Amino acid sequence: MNRVDDPARPSILVGEVTEDWTGDAVFYEYSVAVDPLAAGALAAVAAHRFPPGLHAGGPSRIVPLDLADRLGVPSPATSPGLLASFMVILPGDHLVTGADATSELYYCLRGSGHSAFDRAGTDQGAANGRMDWRAGDFMTLPAGCTTVHTAAPSDPEWALLYRVTDAPLLTYLGVTPAVPRFEPTRFDGDALRARLDEVARDPEAPDRSRISVLLANTATPQTLTVTHTLWAMLGVLPPDRIQRPHRHQSVALDLIIECAPGCYSLIGTHIDPDGAILDPIRVDWETAGAFVTPPGHWHSHHNESGRPAYLVPVQDAGLHTYLRSLDIRFSVAGD
Repeated sequence: MNRVDDPARPSILVGEVTEDWTGDAVFYEYSVAVDPLAAGALAAVAAHRFPPGLHAGGPSRIVPLDLADRLGVPSPATSPGLLASFMVILPGDHLVTGADATSELYYCLRGSGHSAFDRAGTDQGAANGRMDWRAGDFMTLPAGCTTVHTAAPSDPEWALLYRVTDAPLLTYLGVTPAVPRFEPTRFDGDALRARLDEVARDPEAPDRSRISVLLANTATPQTLTVTHTLWAMLGVLPPDRIQRPHRHQSVALDLIIECAPGCYSLIGTHIDPDGAILDPIRVDWETAGAFVTPPGHWHSHHNESGRPAYLVPVQDAGLHTYLRSLDIRFSVAGD
């Protein structure tokens, strides 16, 4: 009869289990798995429009622009790496946002108020503060901020904020934010609009690919972006102008600040030899509405309204720029 210590038997340590860890291993032939989108393992990002009626009336609330079911990712998410939301805050009321992202960007569409943030949970210790905002202002908040957003009680109508975060990216990575990569920052709306007006008056402006001002931060000298993961700009599309077709590998979450009927985007996967988009879909713009422009798709913006139109695209291009994968291209050479 063999015993545990019998040298004729394989070595077994009592109370321990041997595991070879191969149960989850899978092997694919290269051509089957090299393109998960084509293989159907990943859902493509599609163009999608969010009308302003989503945030009309009602109580104070956060309205996530959630496309998670279509993307096959955890909810809520507007793109694989970004979540956009509208925040409706009645006069004197407040909403709370949690510390679930490394980057939060806000744009105030309407009203005024303030955001009081608590960063006591970050590795850098307590760094609390308050930021006032009004229509036209941007603000960015870093990792670890639990924030109370309060609308001014004296305003006759409710405040409306547009918020974009990289929370879905963190969910995918299975991480929680810890170290702030930038300081809380407010971008004054009056100063920003004045800079945009200056850019628009430049004699070379009509020959440029777009008339816009990029938001940036002293903490991002390499990527020149508003945060280390996010990219944002304020742009104007003058009357009877077309912003010629272009594409990039980052998802764009486009917010329309102001427009009249007759403004729209054309989006498609290919262009012809003359640079026109083939078989495009049309996305009509509405003031305080938003839409998704898929990565890698050609898109052009058109203004046939007779009035200037203003837009704020927000992208995960801070991350793409750092990875050297943004690959922005224009159908015609431009600035």
